[in-house]
Amino acid sequence: MRLADGRDLFYFDDNPEYVSGARTRRLDDPRPLGDRFAPVTGPDGEQRPFVGPQMRHDPLTGEWIPMATHRMNRTFLPPASANPFAPARPGAAYSDGEIPDTDYDVVVFENRFPSLMRTPDTAIGAAPSVCEGEPLFFSAPAAGRCEVICFTPNLEDSLATVPRSRMRTVIEAWADRTAELSAMEGIEQVFCFENHGKEIGVTLSHPHGQIYAYPYVPPKTHTMATQAVAYRESTGGDLEREVLAAELRSGRRIIAQTDHWVLYVPFAARWPVEMHLVPRRAVADIPELSDEEREDLADIYLHMLQAGNRFFQDPDGMGIELPYIAAWHQAPVRQFRDDLHLHLEFFSVLRAPNKLKYLAGSESGMAAWISDTTPEQIADRLREVW
Repeated sequence: MRLADGRDLFYFDDNPEYVSGARTRRLDDPRPLGDRFAPVTGPDGEQRPFVGPQMRHDPLTGEWIPMATHRMNRTFLPPASANPFAPARPGAAYSDGEIPDTDYDVVVFENRFPSLMRTPDTAIGAAPSVCEGEPLFFSAPAAGRCEVICFTPNLEDSLATVPRSRMRTVIEAWADRTAELSAMEGIEQVFCFENHGKEIGVTLSHPHGQIYAYPYVPPKTHTMATQAVAYRESTGGDLEREVLAAELRSGRRIIAQTDHWVLYVPFAARWPVEMHLVPRRAVADIPELSDEEREDLADIYLHMLQAGNRFFQDPDGMGIELPYIAAWHQAPVRQFRDDLHLHLEFFSVLRAPNKLKYLAGSESGMAAWISDTTPEQIADRLREVW
């Protein structure tokens, strides 16, 4: 369906009544929102065409940097009564919430404050524009897409507490949106992720994740691809597959294994808590997972989140809910499909109860990481709480 300002919204249901088609979610948005691409009035009172976010190219690193200035005014830690990701209030004629129905299972919609967005006038594939007359400086529209995925209608829940059937629905939503976004012209990579906890910088506490469709290959993917290609050219081997095989041979950092997945702490872990979840079969992205692999994933994914929440304990011996980022690394849409494979990177900035791992001079200034623990210590603790 389309929201009042023209953004897309998709319901993903596991409730049998909706899955069967016996009932239908609300498919109209009653809010008096204007067209998001409508002309805007400038400080001088003159109307100008809407311009989406732009990105600039860093000549020193080769990286694209989106300039999303409109996000400065996005919603920030609203009270529960003004939660925009909650279902609509029964009987209410209007509320500024994103979901028009009074209930949902999983829902995905375009972000109201996106870092990446294409307008109807965006010229996909056009050459970047030279800026300030300097050939080293150029920019282009940040013509991607940002979507929000809400895992549950209940504010008090988290993804770690949803039933297995709901986790399975979330996996289907990731797969569906990855396939749809990958088919859009000009999209180079799709990234499904969850930021969880105020320590991570979450500005809305409702349990949700995000899905970014980038118009370029992001820096970390490019770095991994460079390593993988160099390894293949020098040895003929598949780097990611051989790293998994090496971890399995060692066994020292393996946390759990199932028929289709392996969960381990990587040999060179950076974060105070870090796990990689890898399918045994090499696949490029979530849509390539079989039904059996998706079923298996629902179980081990929930178990992974729950183990993370037992890693640290408060003075009473109760587990501390872990702030984390869960990042699905998928192969880019067109490039490196044979060299990069699907895997999840899960990590936390919490290094001890009430203590954070800050990215200070070495990490932030030089991208030279220094770990405060060892991967083996992380693995030992995770096995204790598994």
